[in-house]
Amino acid sequence: MKTILVTGGAGYVGSALVPKLLAAGYRTRVLDLFLYGDTVLDGVRDHSGLEIIKGDIRDRDAMQRATAGCDAVIHLACISNDPSFELDPGLGRSINYDAFRPMVEIARDAGVNRFIYASSSSVYGVKQEDQVTEELSLEPLTDYSKYKAMCEDVLREYERPDFTTAILRPATVCGYAPRQRLDVIVNIMTNLAVNSGRLTVNGGDQYRPNIHIDDMTDVYVRMLDWPRELIAGETFNVGYKNQTVLELAETVQRVVGPDRTELVRTGTNDPRSYRVSSEKIKQRLGFEVTHTIEQAVADLCDAFASGKLPNALDDPRYYNVKLMKAIHLR
Repeated sequence: MKTILVTGGAGYVGSALVPKLLAAGYRTRVLDLFLYGDTVLDGVRDHSGLEIIKGDIRDRDAMQRATAGCDAVIHLACISNDPSFELDPGLGRSINYDAFRPMVEIARDAGVNRFIYASSSSVYGVKQEDQVTEELSLEPLTDYSKYKAMCEDVLREYERPDFTTAILRPATVCGYAPRQRLDVIVNIMTNLAVNSGRLTVNGGDQYRPNIHIDDMTDVYVRMLDWPRELIAGETFNVGYKNQTVLELAETVQRVVGPDRTELVRTGTNDPRSYRVSSEKIKQRLGFEVTHTIEQAVADLCDAFASGKLPNALDDPRYYNVKLMKAIHLR
């Protein structure tokens, strides 16, 4: 059995990934501040293969304890979208960028042999190409995406035969997880459709690539097993088919029920639009998504109906910005 460190393992993606790693037979160590509650990993808390370290990736001692004896690191922890980053740019930089090089060096020095970094497809900025491939230039529009791109450059410096590095650029993740986010586009729309009956589309013609959380977490698990020669120093886009904001809204309305949801369009000053190609990961690694956006919406609908997401329109724990304002993280 290998030991895997997941930074941010109690976050949105992490809370869905950790149970999969345990089910796959990996000893799994989580380093997280648990800002969104201590209960998000309750479903696996008693698993003999799980170790939890409540700590900050900026704390060198915590990182050294977390990486000791680990075979691989999956680095998810960050201030995880533009609005959250912009609340406190200095805080965002300290977590998303300043802590990154020390973390990579600590992992390397601890004998970790595989480091997987969660970047973002937002590093591409606005692109006119029909398919945005990994070879295109990066044109990040925000500090959040700029520092994601800069961390990619840092990680590439450390690629060695005994320290395999790989970068994933996920589309926006959607669907249900134990630590739920309701501040990303498909999840926002589904929440509004189910719980307010009104779905507002800002603009509509912009392309926003998304991916079901089960597919995204499957990629992280498989990154641990794919041969080094296929992933070393490589960057992979990971997404579902490209759809416009309006198409996503119509999907949500269809799944929730057209008779239950009013769809309204308004203007927008958000120019981001890109169509990400996931052909490289398909051709090189044989990975294809198996879940649709419809399934993500249906999963959320089931979670609302079963009471797993109470007070979904107001509870700060579902919204990164609201929670960060409430706790004054430093």
